[in-house]
Amino acid sequence: GNLKISELLDRIKAENTQEIVLATNPTTEGDATALYLKRQIKDLNLPIKISRLAKGLATGGDIEYADEATLSAALTNRRELL
Repeated sequence: GNLKISELLDRIKAENTQEIVLATNPTTEGDATALYLKRQIKDLNLPIKISRLAKGLATGGDIEYADEATLSAALTNRRELL
C-alpha cells in the first residue's frame, strides 16, 4: 500500500490530535503496521490516545465457521451485557 507516514505525523502535530483509531486489516501485516504506527506516534511525546478497531466475529457470521484466532479475539474483546 501507499503509506504516507511522515504526512500523517505532521498532521497529528499540526492539528492538536487527541485520539487516533488505527483501522488496519486484521492480518499479520495489519498488526505490524498498527504496531509501527503506534511506535511512531508515541515517539512524538504528545498526549494522544491510540486505539485499534476490535477484532472478532462479524455480525451475521456463523460461529461454526470461525477460526481459532477469530474466536480468541472475540472472547478477548467481549463486552458485558447490561
